[in-house]
Amino acid sequence: MPALLAENVLAFLIERALRRQVRWYRRKFSVLICVSCTYKDFFIFRSLILTAVLLAAGAVLKFFAGSVINIGGMKPNFIIAMYCLAILLIRPSLPRAAVIGVLAGAVCQFFPGTPYINFLSEILGAVVMALLIRIPMQRNISSVVSTFLATLVSGGVYTVSLFAFTGAAVETLAAYVPIVLCTALINCVIVGVLYVPARAALRA
Repeated sequence: MPALLAENVLAFLIERALRRQVRWYRRKFSVLICVSCTYKDFFIFRSLILTAVLLAAGAVLKFFAGSVINIGGMKPNFIIAMYCLAILLIRPSLPRAAVIGVLAGAVCQFFPGTPYINFLSEILGAVVMALLIRIPMQRNISSVVSTFLATLVSGGVYTVSLFAFTGAAVETLAAYVPIVLCTALINCVIVGVLYVPARAALRA
């Protein structure tokens, strides 16, 4: 009888200790989930703010400096450069990169040009940029190469869409090729120069 009583007491104490341990782990796990969700929300919020600031800066530069910086008739496209820089810094998923492209296309609507074509060209440019940065490559080189190719895609899609939707003469298509190439070259230089200090500033 005393042995049975001792056995029951021991079983009760073990069960109680296990319950306390389970409650402790539940509390810790809940805290970890809350911290994880908070950090994720903060990262998403920071990414949105960063993208908005860079696109706004691109719009301002395009408006004021676009007419000043002119190399043989070729101008940089600051909006493309800025969303390429944003994608490099926040490294979004493909759907989020497409959203950045939509935002960039919306900003382009405030400038003279062909309406709505920018939505298609910037969405594809942003998605291509997000795909290219996933290729294993040194980041400083990746920033230049990815921006160059993404600008080529964006400019190429814009040019083809321009001729397809507006009925412009196909013979003049060749005239746009050097413009797109030079814009891509200037953009990759801009992003290559800005990427290192911008990345360092975000890490500080």
